[in-house]
Amino acid sequence: MNRQELIERMAGKTGLTKKDCGTALDGFLSIVTEALQAREDVKLVGFGSFEVKLRAARTACNPQTKEPVEIPAHPIPVFKAGKLLKDSVAG
Repeated sequence: MNRQELIERMAGKTGLTKKDCGTALDGFLSIVTEALQAREDVKLVGFGSFEVKLRAARTACNPQTKEPVEIPAHPIPVFKAGKLLKDSVAG
């Protein structure tokens, strides 16, 4: 499902206009992004949580030159599904 399909389904479920659903989705994504940039967790009980984890530094291999390349540690966003979401997907 892409963004536009999600907005259409939201509009169908809520009775809101597609424009309002698009605005709400943009607002939600903006707030989650800002929270993760500030290294805050976003927890939606039953659905899941968004967190920032630190990926450790590592050595990789350049496929063209076969020389080792150092990749520094860096933060990455992570989503962990909640129990209700896991259970509903599992059936």
